[in-house]
Amino acid sequence: MILGAAASATNAAQSGQSADDQAQLEEDLNQFLTLLVTQLENQDPLDPMDSTEFTSQLVQFASVEQQIYQNSNLEQLVGLQENNQISSMVNFIDKIVEVEGQNIPLENGQAEFTYNLPANAKTASIIIRDSLGITVFEQDAETSAGQHTFTWDGTNRSGQTAPDGSYTAVVTGLDPQNEVLTIEQTAFGRVTGVGIDSGITSLFMGDIEVPQTGVISVKETPAAAAVN
Repeated sequence: MILGAAASATNAAQSGQSADDQAQLEEDLNQFLTLLVTQLENQDPLDPMDSTEFTSQLVQFASVEQQIYQNSNLEQLVGLQENNQISSMVNFIDKIVEVEGQNIPLENGQAEFTYNLPANAKTASIIIRDSLGITVFEQDAETSAGQHTFTWDGTNRSGQTAPDGSYTAVVTGLDPQNEVLTIEQTAFGRVTGVGIDSGITSLFMGDIEVPQTGVISVKETPAAAAVN
């Protein structure tokens, strides 16, 4: 869910739970009172009912009602907090963010990502796959230790321009002992939307959803930076 839609749905679900609890309590209380009145009408005048038991039950109903009221207030506070989170996250929209992972957005025929080699590699390669897992691009990668940035211009294996969308960039490498290297990757993309679901805030780079906690850096788009 994007923007306020997610928060609205969450708030509605929370409010609905309190309303359901309140309705159930009212139904149970009405049944109890009906039963109590019936018992009082049919009690033996020479041996009246002990009021202690039903007084205790009424106290329990009052206690449950108070708890439901408190829960409703807490749900409203959570809803307000989520709305505030959404409002603050709107500032991310149209910014370029760097996030952890291999998913990269190709936008306007360009995608950018980084990979970090923990040691000099004997061999290294870059493979880019589309959403169906089909390899659309591959080439050798830099083999020196450290972080490298790669910009893909969207050209596929046939020399044609791949359509904008979500792709997966996989960088693999072997060290001089032919052991597989563990390679960390990050991707850059323009934020097109924000959302919150079950208390988890996320950013959207086109079809790619990433948790806010996965954001490493934020910067303005080149056009906005040029204007400033």
